[in-house]
Amino acid sequence: MTYEHFLEEYRRKLRTPEEAVSVVKDGDWVDYTCSLGKPEILDRALAKRRDELFDVKIRGNLISGPIAVAECDESQEHFTYHSWHCSAYERSLCDRGLCYYIPMVFHNNAAYYEYFLRVNVVMLSVSPMDRHGYFNYSVNTGVAAPIVRAADIVIVEINENLPKVRGGYDECIHISDIDYIVEGEHEPYPDMLMPEPTAVDRKIAELIIPYIVDGATLQIGIGSMPNALGDIIAESDLKDLGMHTELCSDAYLKMYLAGKLTNKYKQIDRGKGVFGCAVGSKNLYDWIDDNPGVAAYPLEYVNRPGVIGEIDNMVSINSCVAVDLYGQVAAESAGVRQISGTGGQLDFLVGASASKGGKAFICMSSVYKDSKGVVHSRIHPQFNGDIVTSPRSQVYFLATEYGVVNLEGRSTWERAEALVSIAHPDFRDELIREAEARKIWRRSNRR
Repeated sequence: MTYEHFLEEYRRKLRTPEEAVSVVKDGDWVDYTCSLGKPEILDRALAKRRDELFDVKIRGNLISGPIAVAECDESQEHFTYHSWHCSAYERSLCDRGLCYYIPMVFHNNAAYYEYFLRVNVVMLSVSPMDRHGYFNYSVNTGVAAPIVRAADIVIVEINENLPKVRGGYDECIHISDIDYIVEGEHEPYPDMLMPEPTAVDRKIAELIIPYIVDGATLQIGIGSMPNALGDIIAESDLKDLGMHTELCSDAYLKMYLAGKLTNKYKQIDRGKGVFGCAVGSKNLYDWIDDNPGVAAYPLEYVNRPGVIGEIDNMVSINSCVAVDLYGQVAAESAGVRQISGTGGQLDFLVGASASKGGKAFICMSSVYKDSKGVVHSRIHPQFNGDIVTSPRSQVYFLATEYGVVNLEGRSTWERAEALVSIAHPDFRDELIREAEARKIWRRSNRR
C-alpha cells in the first residue's frame, strides 16, 4: 500500500475530540496508559461529558497533572481515577481521595491486561504517522501495546512533541489497528528536573560505586539519589557501562555524555541501551529521539527476571522508604499513604541476583524529618501494618550513608546486626533493645 492510501484512511478516521470521546459509555473502563502517553486533549474533552456519564473508571500511571477527569468530579459518581504507579501529582490525588492505587509488578503488565483487565476504550498520545502508516508509542512503549491489544476501541491523539523512539518490538501501532484519530496543538513538554542531590545522596552513591565494575549494566531508579549516582559515575573512572532499565532518566544521559555508556559488553541487545519508559528533561527526549543506540521494549521483556539474569554484572539500584530489622522493605508507601508503586523493584531484585556477577541495591537515608521537624529512623524494629514491597527473602544489598550490607543468606540475628550497623548512631541502642526483645539479637553480640 502507498502513503496516499494511508493518508486516505487517516482522513476517514480523523475525529474532533468531542466526537472521539462520545464512544465512552456508563460503566466503561478507559485507559490513558503512561507518562507522556496521557491524551491531554481527549482527557479534557471527556471531562466535559461529566454530567452525562456515570461510573466511568480511568487507569493510568506516572502521569503528571492535571488529569481533568479526576479534578472535575470529587463525588466520583461520574469518573474514578486509578494509578498503578503514582507520580508526585497522582500521589497528591491519592491524598485527596481522588485516585486509587492498583498493585502491579511491572513485568506482569502485559499478562494483567491479557488475562484479567477489561479495557473498553484506550486513549493515548502517539507521534505523527510515518510514510508506512505507523504511529510511534515513544516513551510509552513499555506499557502501551498490551493495553491497546486489550481495548475494544482505540483512539490515538497525535502529539507533535513526542520523540520517535526506536524499539525492539511493539514500539508502534499501525493505522489499520486504530479506530479514531484526534489532532490538536500541544504545549512543549516541561523539563521534569530532578531535585539536586543532597550530601547524603552523594555519600550513598560513593559507597555503591566500588561494587560496580567496568562493563557492568545498570538499572537505576528515578530521584535525587540515582541522579547523584549518575553524576558520580560520570566523574568516575568506570567505563563501557550498559543500560537495561524500566525507566530511563537524565542520569543515563549524563553517563552517555561523559563517555561512560557504550553498551559494548552486554550479553543481549549489545550496543543498545534498553528501556521501557522515559521521564526527564527535553535534553533526554532529544537524546532518545530516533537514536539507533537506544531501544524501547515492553516491560514484559525489560523487567522479566529471566531476561535480566542473562546480563552479566547486572547492577540494580533502587530506593525505599523504610526497612525493618527482619529485612522487609517498604518502598511504595509511608504507612498506608501511597507514595509511588511496586514498579520493577522486585523484578530487578530477582533478575540481578540471578545475573553472573550481578548485584541489587536498595538505598535510603538513615533518617528523615516529619512535618513537625522530628527526626525518625528509616530502620524500624518491625513493620506493623506497613505495606511491604520486597519480602525479606529477596532483599540483597541495603545501603545508607553509614554503609552497605548484604542480607542474602543471612539469619535473623545477622540481618539485625547488619541493619543496626548502617542505622543512624542516635538510634542504634534503641534498635538493639528492640532486636533483643524479638529474640533476633545474638547474646554474644557486643553493643
